[in-house]
Amino acid sequence: MPRSATYDRDETLDAAMCLFWDKGYHATSLKDLEAALNMKPGSIYAAFKSKENLYLLALEKYSETFRTLFKAKIAEATSPLQGLADHLRSYPLLSANDITRKACMLTKTMVDTRTTDAVIADRSRQYLEAMRGEIAAAFTAAKTLGELKSDMSPDRLARRYQANVTALRLELHQETNQAELSDLAEDMAREVEALRA
Repeated sequence: MPRSATYDRDETLDAAMCLFWDKGYHATSLKDLEAALNMKPGSIYAAFKSKENLYLLALEKYSETFRTLFKAKIAEATSPLQGLADHLRSYPLLSANDITRKACMLTKTMVDTRTTDAVIADRSRQYLEAMRGEIAAAFTAAKTLGELKSDMSPDRLARRYQANVTALRLELHQETNQAELSDLAEDMAREVEALRA
């Protein structure tokens, strides 16, 4: 009978996700992983097989977490379009110690691994596309409710929206002045609201 794991898998993946998100795939050493996960090298490899596999699992957790949060925000809003606008407005309101003030892990991964690790780069691209799909679904819901004109493309709007979110996350990562960041988010949010039929 196999021994049960002496670690909490979810907590361990959270710790790995935060470490990889902060340092990137290549810059994260085995020593870094040992310290962050509180595990010996043998235990890390027994549990996760390889650094690459651990990174892919952390990336999956990141993607699922943020897609779930996004869908919940849209569902809680008075309408899909308002939810999309308010989501943009929420970024400048993040507290100084909120981990989501950092640049998107998926975007950072694409930059870090595009020419060196095809599997990781491809997976990050898939997750970015999945997130864009969630955004497109929100725009589709808005269109179904008559918030958007019938000739508007949810996929095209989603691509633009995702680019705006990426830009906001980059501004947060660079610690842009709060007032300037708020103005930028407000401009983006008003652009979304201006789509209303």
